[in-house]
Amino acid sequence: MGVTKSALFNKRQNKIANLAMAFDHPARVAIIEYLLRNETCICNDLVNELPLSQSTITQHLKELKRIGIIKGEIEGPKVNYCIDEKVWEEAKDIFVNLFTQYVSKKDCC
Repeated sequence: MGVTKSALFNKRQNKIANLAMAFDHPARVAIIEYLLRNETCICNDLVNELPLSQSTITQHLKELKRIGIIKGEIEGPKVNYCIDEKVWEEAKDIFVNLFTQYVSKKDCC
């Protein structure tokens, strides 16, 4: 089997791309915004909030958890989700650093 395309890029570039996946679907953005407003939630909270099925929301939660931007703790039969503060701060620093590298140059294109 061949090398994956992501293996052609450095660790930092792969980290940025992975974190950016947390924002590559409007449902994930909505879930993150919900967690920023409410601090924690269970899947059913999001089912009541978003126009998506429970299974679709579960898949988005799973992906956000895989990325690391959220974490979940089992509380009885439910999983309680929240923003992972360490990863959130890391992502914030990475994107601020990336965006502040651009210096506007008039008529560059």
